[in-house]
Amino acid sequence: MRAFRLWLLHLFEWVLLGFGLGCLGMYGYETVAARRFQAEQALAFEREAKAHTAPSIRAGGLIGMLDVPRLQLSTVVIEGDDTRTLKRAVGHLPDTPMPWDDGNSAIAGHRDGLFRPLKDVKAGDEIRFRTTSDEYRYRVTKTTIVKPDDLSVLASRPDEKTLTLITCYPFYYVGTAPQRFVVHATRLSN
Repeated sequence: MRAFRLWLLHLFEWVLLGFGLGCLGMYGYETVAARRFQAEQALAFEREAKAHTAPSIRAGGLIGMLDVPRLQLSTVVIEGDDTRTLKRAVGHLPDTPMPWDDGNSAIAGHRDGLFRPLKDVKAGDEIRFRTTSDEYRYRVTKTTIVKPDDLSVLASRPDEKTLTLITCYPFYYVGTAPQRFVVHATRLSN
């Protein structure tokens, strides 16, 4: 009986080891796939910028590059806020204006991925949104923490030109985060 229990214990250890290695493998695969996607899209952006091609506004289409120089954050922005989009890039929320339009444009990203550097953002930081034909500069005015269902951060007035970045909060929370970290920025005149 003791030998059988010892055998079961070893079997259980091997099963846990296999499960752990499987999870690590999936994480590795997803990370490599996301980085490859970022690199491919950054190259596509540079090609389109040289050709002065208009940004694509279709779901999953590349619309620009988001840079926060002080945080050394640079990422492609694609249209959409679905799970697939946010695994690979940051996404423009489809129900908000584009960054080159008037109003409040919103971009979302994962706190465990591309938007992790936002934990160090400060009022006064510069944000750049580059398209294939223009660049828009924003200044961070404030950050807020809200509940996930608080859509007031997406509200806009017709005369304003703002950019809102949204990610989950707290940054080091394990599991589904209970709040959202929101960066508010106002467009500077070119």
